[in-house]
Amino acid sequence: QVQLVQSGGGLVQAGGSLELSCSASGFKFDYYYMGWVRQAPGKGPEWVSAIDPQGSSTKYADSVKGRFTVSRDNANNIVYLQMDSLKPEDTALYSCGRTRSGMGWGTLTSSYDFWGQGTQVTVSS
Repeated sequence: QVQLVQSGGGLVQAGGSLELSCSASGFKFDYYYMGWVRQAPGKGPEWVSAIDPQGSSTKYADSVKGRFTVSRDNANNIVYLQMDSLKPEDTALYSCGRTRSGMGWGTLTSSYDFWGQGTQVTVSS
């Protein structure tokens, strides 16, 4: 069965860095776009970033562009989100997701069919 297991996250001061990982199993990883979505307390989900199946192209929300980097290791079925220059407004529950086959980039949360368990990122000012 499809599984996405996340690791990383935690508490960091503003300006710091964190890396999130998402290990995938149960499907042909290098066939799918993968992405990251976050949800801050009291707010709706926000798409953050996505990466194409080969890892050759990426997209970012304007709010994280230039600070976050998404990457993938297809040999080990892992997708990463490196977060630098973190701000208090980046505080949220971050989830990795697999986009539905044929949905492409998955910049809408409805584009995803499987999710990781979520990991909390808290940035203190």
